[in-house]
Amino acid sequence: MPQSLVHVALIVRDYDEAIAFFVGKLGFDLLEDTYQPEQDKRWVIVRPSGGEGCSVLLARASSEHQSQWIGNQAGGRVFLFLRTDDFWRDYRAFVDRGIEFEREPNEADYGLVAVFKDLYGNLWDLIEFAPDRH
Repeated sequence: MPQSLVHVALIVRDYDEAIAFFVGKLGFDLLEDTYQPEQDKRWVIVRPSGGEGCSVLLARASSEHQSQWIGNQAGGRVFLFLRTDDFWRDYRAFVDRGIEFEREPNEADYGLVAVFKDLYGNLWDLIEFAPDRH
């Protein structure tokens, strides 16, 4: 039976500010924003533009316990990896849109990579893999 990863939940402070960042600054597509009255939550799904793989569920923290993990879901490590087919195009666009880079571009054996922060401080790799890597 084939399986695939469908969504990754990212804890956010506010749905609308998260949508503004992911759609407005990173250029993601908003796939769904549906209110769920029984839980007083929204089901908000975004995905990199043109992507067909895993999407991100923007999950508003609903308790103090959950709130303490906003921006630190991976304990300070890179948490998510955004693959691109044109590193420099996307890197320049992100810089122009005010995205903060934690580590500048670096050529590694696996590809070209730079580490950026999302609006809460979670670390992401922007990566264009070398032709022999995936």
